[in-house]
Parts: sequence; C-alpha cells; structure tokens
Amino acid sequence: MTKNLNILNEFNVLYLEDDDSLLRQTRDMLSDFFKNVYAVKTSEEAKQIIKQKKVDVIISDILLENENGIDFLKELKEEKNIDIPAVLTTAHTDTKYLLDAIKLKVENYIVKPINLKELLNTLHDILLPLVQEREIQKNSNIIRTISAITDSKQVEVVKWILDNLNEKNELVSSYSEIMQKISISKPTLIKLFKELAEKKILVKVAHKTYRFNEKVLELI
Repeated sequence: MTKNLNILNEFNVLYLEDDDSLLRQTRDMLSDFFKNVYAVKTSEEAKQIIKQKKVDVIISDILLENENGIDFLKELKEEKNIDIPAVLTTAHTDTKYLLDAIKLKVENYIVKPINLKELLNTLHDILLPLVQEREIQKNSNIIRTISAITDSKQVEVVKWILDNLNEKNELVSSYSEIMQKISISKPTLIKLFKELAEKKILVKVAHKTYRFNEKVLELI
C-alpha cells in the first residue's frame, strides 16, 4: 500500500551523522519531505538542537567520531528523560549493536548505504500514530468547545480555529481574515470570541494572537 509521505511535512527531524558528504546528501533529500531538518555531526550539537528546537524524530548513525549514537540516545532517555522516537543507521551489522538498539527500544535500524524509500517509509510509520493522535485530540477539542458555547452555528468557525493553530497552540488571525474564509457576520464572530475568552478557552496573548487553552476543556 502506498504511504502518504505528505504527513512528514508537519514534522521536524534531527539527523546525526559524522560523514560530511552523507550528512549533506541525506539532509538535502529529507528537506524535500520534512518541515525542518536539523543536520549535525556530534551529539553535543544534537543536544543543543533538542534544547532550542522542537524535534519529532531522530535519525542517528551508530558509529560516530569518538562517540556512539546508541549512547547518545540512551543518555536522552535514561538521564534526561527525553523520549523522542529514533532510527539508527550503521554500515556495520554487528549483532551487539542490534541488541543494544533493541534494548533501547529504538524504532528501527537501517544498514548503510541508506535507501531513501526505506528510510521515508520507516519515518512515516513512526510518525503516523502522532498524526492520528492529533486528529483524535482535535476532534475531541471541537466537541468540547462546541459544548462550551451557546450557538451551534458557530461550529464551522471553531473547526477553522482548531485547524489553524500553530505549534504553540496559537491562532494568529484577525476578525476580517476569518470572515474572508467563513461566511459569518462580525457581531456573531465577536460574540463567539467573547464567549471563548470568558470561558478561557481562547486567551488573547498579543495583537491578533490567541492561545487555545486545551486544559480548560478537560474541566467542561
């Protein structure tokens, strides 16, 4: 069955590889599919990326210069309590590495030279459950939000809001921009936003910027 690789463009990938040529080549290929590709040569650089950026999946070579990709992932999981799904790559088929990867519950193990199709299909299978979970949560949020407002005619606006939240769970839009997308009067739209604000479901954080407060829905 053909996999929908378009889902990958919602995610950020961290790629750890100490070979300059392979790093550039694979980074450029991944850039065609992912939202952001953070390509680094050392685990220290990788740790800095994880601190500063949102990383959804990690691809790491096992045998790096003077270090080991499995040790890097083990440190993330066991010492820093950071559990990001990972794929290991290696030119070696040593059983020891495979057993270590299994113990660490790494999602997959790919032998070099990397087959791009195999890698993309693996990443798809890892990230698809996250897409499905987000969709389930979004639908749940729609139902909870609808139950919190008085006018069911505003459902379309609520769905549009949830579909347009960014990574910070924020909506950046004006009334006029929403009205260009959805046929609704300004008084009705203002009334909806006021109700959502009163219930602290939408919290205005800046000009044209509203944070969707998902936790409040759990109390409704």
